[in-house]
Amino acid sequence: MRIDAYTHFIPAKFFDKLVEIGPPGIGKRVREIPCIHDLDARKKVVDTFKDYAQILAYPQPPIEILARPEEANEFCKMINDGFAEITEKERAHFPGWVAQIALNAPDAGAAEAKRAIENGALGVQIYTNIAGRPLDDPAFTPFFETMNRIGKPIWLHPARAANFPDYLSEKKSKYEIWWTLGWSYETAAAMARLVFSGIIDKYANLKIITHHFGGIVPMLEGRIGPGWDQIGARTSDEDLGALAKRLKKRPLDYFKHDFYADTAVFTAEPATHAGLAFYDLDKIVFASDCPFDPEKGTMYARETLRILEGIDMPKADKEKIWHGNLERITGVKFKS
Repeated sequence: MRIDAYTHFIPAKFFDKLVEIGPPGIGKRVREIPCIHDLDARKKVVDTFKDYAQILAYPQPPIEILARPEEANEFCKMINDGFAEITEKERAHFPGWVAQIALNAPDAGAAEAKRAIENGALGVQIYTNIAGRPLDDPAFTPFFETMNRIGKPIWLHPARAANFPDYLSEKKSKYEIWWTLGWSYETAAAMARLVFSGIIDKYANLKIITHHFGGIVPMLEGRIGPGWDQIGARTSDEDLGALAKRLKKRPLDYFKHDFYADTAVFTAEPATHAGLAFYDLDKIVFASDCPFDPEKGTMYARETLRILEGIDMPKADKEKIWHGNLERITGVKFKS
């Protein structure tokens, strides 16, 4: 069975709310992709492929930028309860779901993470920044403490919009650079902050699944490895050498061995091979990022399946990617 570990859907009740309150253009964007909110349309996508099922997670925009803290948490409950209902009725198509939480009220977010997991969520999704704040902000400590204690995985999704300029002289990013290139950088930057802040060392039971094979990380092994082995050599206004001594291992080893990564790379064969070469086999999960493709749902899944099926590796290893690794880190056995 191929379990697509990172696909996006918006439950009906929250879809109506999102169209009502969302940023300009969000209604047009989601309506152009029927299977992101129409369950029957989405089931048809799943039925296109043999021995295939999807894990559901909320997409964009981040809840933290949609609402005040107290309202944001209610929106997350609406999403999570919608997912629980869908998977209860449609388990053959959707055998699991990822809870969405909002961290603009960290204590409430941690509480919702616990509630949702007790209600059946495989884990929770957060973004690479929280309305512009880095994940190593001390305010988010309650969340990481909760997830470390529970032991369920965190799905880490990039969040970056046009208001992140590409140059200091400009006020916004142009040409969708913020998405095409920015999301891959954003993911790597968030991973780095988790490493160098000591969060990965402090919370040894954290399981973090990075989207899109960790963005630019696999192709930058040389910079993360020998390059960051010299951390502090380029910096004169703070003692990064002391930071390096506090780390328990090389920076590269954290990136290669302490994060999980999915295979959703938008049909790119070279990126797939780079990701497979970079991460431990036990850290890789199959995912397609359905339904954000030019065919409105089927292309990314079809091409990701094709690429992975064409790679020569032992069957047992491939089964780990298809479903085994996800089962191990979630503690849930998916029926074939």
